[in-house]
Amino acid sequence: MLRKKWFWIVVVLIVIGGGVAASFARRGDPSITVTVENIQKRDLEAIVSASGKIDPKKTVNISAQTMGRVTRLGVKEGDRVTAGQFLLQIDPVNAEALVRRDIAALAGAQTSLEQSKVALQSSRANLDLAQKNLKRQQELWSAGLTTRESLERAQSELEIRESDLKAREQEIKTRETQINQQQAGLASSQYQLAQVRFVAPFDGIVTRRNIEEGENVMIGTMNNAGTVLLTVADMSVIEAEVEVDETDIPFVQLGQSAKIMIDAIADREFTGKVTEIGNSPIQTAGSGTTRTATNFKVTVTIDGQVPDVRPGFTCTAEITTATRKQALSVPIQALTVRELLYDAQGNIVHEKRPPRAGIRFGPQQPAPTAVPAELKPGEKREEVEGVFLMKDGKSAFTTVKTGISGERYLEVVSGLKEGDQVITGPFDSVRGMYEGDLVKTAPKPGGNNK
Repeated sequence: MLRKKWFWIVVVLIVIGGGVAASFARRGDPSITVTVENIQKRDLEAIVSASGKIDPKKTVNISAQTMGRVTRLGVKEGDRVTAGQFLLQIDPVNAEALVRRDIAALAGAQTSLEQSKVALQSSRANLDLAQKNLKRQQELWSAGLTTRESLERAQSELEIRESDLKAREQEIKTRETQINQQQAGLASSQYQLAQVRFVAPFDGIVTRRNIEEGENVMIGTMNNAGTVLLTVADMSVIEAEVEVDETDIPFVQLGQSAKIMIDAIADREFTGKVTEIGNSPIQTAGSGTTRTATNFKVTVTIDGQVPDVRPGFTCTAEITTATRKQALSVPIQALTVRELLYDAQGNIVHEKRPPRAGIRFGPQQPAPTAVPAELKPGEKREEVEGVFLMKDGKSAFTTVKTGISGERYLEVVSGLKEGDQVITGPFDSVRGMYEGDLVKTAPKPGGNNK
């Protein structure tokens, strides 16, 4: 029994000794294994990515302007049409009857005008005779060869003929006005007749057909938009309408180039340019009090033709907002934020890492943390962006000023030079690193591990 007890005591001592030895072994090499990358120059592109849908630049909804039944249909959905091609026709019987009625009314008004013109000529002739008769009676009166009654009768006849002439002239104006009214009515009825037959306004595709032969169509009113019979889209110019986040919209400008990927045409990329930027955010229906992302509509016109494309296809646009040729760049994952202490002269005061936790027996104690010391007069703390460089086996924090952001790299405006070794990872090591930490790079596979 005593021998077994001593056996277990020895086992426990060996386990404790192994743990202590391992701890001292780790403490003997406090270096942090990191990955580094040399700073170099690269071509950078700042990209704004947004999703949306494909739409033709020009789309026409063909609606009915007159009520009636569809008697002929010349196209179906998906058909390609040319300008002037027959599309459909509404029953023209009523419209044709109105045209015939107005033609007859116009012909009657023109006949009345001709009759009035003949009466006008007769009135002028009668007036001429009355004037000559009055002149003759005046000459006879001067010679004492006629009576006053005959003279006065000739004067009255002249006045009657003058009044009759004025009436005929007014009648002519009335007939001409009636003709203008009948012509206007005929033009209106002819227009209504033209509205029962529809042709393609331009070359395009019938993207929607909402009517069948034999159905009745309704015209639009104040509260009813009416029946949209067909939708014809001009597919020669295609646009991608995408929604760009409000944080990216300040960088988007007219004329910027873009790449468009259409989900339904997965094996091709298309190029285009920004042609329109919305000034107002896109209104989201039913959002209520819930805060939603604010997006703006941006229109990208695609270069050239897009085969087999249809309106409504979903797409993604990558808009190039800025480019830099051979710009000094740093990996995005190397950038970190630190709260630095500045003295009264504006110099950085590097703070030491808090002491590492030693070997403790008994209940586990919390690891020591760095407690910010009370600031001296003139000192201040400020959060800055920067990177850790590897210099002589130690980490050195350097503040940097960045420019545009590429897919994996950031443009470095100041703070670094070509050839600097910047620490890029691991992420946890960079996040918890301090100025002056001992660092080393991981040995290359198959290399000398000494």
